[in-house]
Amino acid sequence: MHIHILGICGTFMGGIAAIAKSAGHTVTGCDANVYPPMSTQLEAQGIKLIEGFDAAQVKLAPDVYVIGNAVTRGNALMEEILNRGLPYISGPQWLAENVLRGRWVLAVAGTHGKTTTTSMLAWILEHTGLAPGFLIGGVPENFGISARLPGVPPAQVKAKDERSPFFVIEADEYDTAFFDKRSKFVHYAPRTAVLNNLEFDHADIFPDLAAIETQFHHLVRTVPGNGLIVANAEASLERVIARGCWTPLERFSSNDGWQCDAQSADGRFAVTLAGKAQGEVQWDLLGAHNQHNALAAIAAARHAGVPVAASIAALTEFKNVKRRMEVRGVVAGITVYDDFAHHPTAIKTTLAGLRSKVANLRKPARILAVLEPRSNTMKLGVMKDALPASLTDADQVFCYAANLGWNPAEALTPLGARAVTEQDMGKLVESIARFAQPGDHVLIMSNGGFGGVHDKLLGRLRELHGG
Repeated sequence: MHIHILGICGTFMGGIAAIAKSAGHTVTGCDANVYPPMSTQLEAQGIKLIEGFDAAQVKLAPDVYVIGNAVTRGNALMEEILNRGLPYISGPQWLAENVLRGRWVLAVAGTHGKTTTTSMLAWILEHTGLAPGFLIGGVPENFGISARLPGVPPAQVKAKDERSPFFVIEADEYDTAFFDKRSKFVHYAPRTAVLNNLEFDHADIFPDLAAIETQFHHLVRTVPGNGLIVANAEASLERVIARGCWTPLERFSSNDGWQCDAQSADGRFAVTLAGKAQGEVQWDLLGAHNQHNALAAIAAARHAGVPVAASIAALTEFKNVKRRMEVRGVVAGITVYDDFAHHPTAIKTTLAGLRSKVANLRKPARILAVLEPRSNTMKLGVMKDALPASLTDADQVFCYAANLGWNPAEALTPLGARAVTEQDMGKLVESIARFAQPGDHVLIMSNGGFGGVHDKLLGRLRELHGG
């Protein structure tokens, strides 16, 4: 089959492209922004990329066009497809029909922690020899890739050369396509579903939290009776479950379910189930949120047959995900991190994790938070009133104020002199570089590339401090 993917350079659609190519399909694609790293990754796999959405691409005559959710009506190629009555399908539906059908799908949904929890779960199954396939909205450092087909587990089915039945997927609540406004995750038909948490987000497509809860209810309705739902014991998810649940349920962060104690300075924490000790994890990850992610991954893996002890052993070797508290460089004792946090809750938990780390250092250290409000929800200003409280663990805040319909300086007024806003990237970098001192931790948070601010800042720090 020849598939032509519209919007191929997004993480999800790029993952579909890689999986389809590995499955033996001919894959081509186009996007408005064909540039590294996704472009080079795809081209290295022999996938032809076209810049833009010119209608002439119909001459490629693929068997089907796979449409990403960034593609809208008015797109020249999409209009030509519609006018000619050519076959098209959404990315999630193509994946469901061509890859997921007949497999044991383990899907991780939630407002926060999807990428990290999915990566943990995939790594646990990999570490225990189950060779899962996966599609993740980031790059787990244990794998170095974001998507692959299931492999052949040597211990189980080597003689038959059969692929693993397991597929782990990050289950996004964002809409599927312009012609399918359901959340992506309703297509995946998981046997194991993780509901990590649920808060209001995606204000560009959801009017309120209740609308998102309805989509999660639809996901719950698709999980079979012989499956398992692993759910955080929080109010919004309790409301979702109360609307109907036909599947066994295990809760985490709950007195009668999976729990953990506080993480020690050397990265240890105990795991319990219904009050009974299950073992102890030791790792380098920061923050209580990652501990809860681990609980969800352990519970989901157990449903797939992995003993808890084996999951704990795997997590001791988990290396995190790129752009999750990733150290981008150290100059003159100033450490620069890159993190994907862009929702106030994620910002708060990420800062809390870093604060716990610096609190254990011999010398007090400052945290400089650098924020780009880039998500559609942030650009709309829906979360602006929650920002000051989410940034309280930072000693100084720098906010990039370009391309917003609201005033970050005004929103951050409660922080007083601790907050600086800049509309110019050069001035932003200079302000941070001049303020930073040896021993500082600079946490840069954005769900995009942030104009390459990480390398620009590291370069300016080298000019100021040498090295």
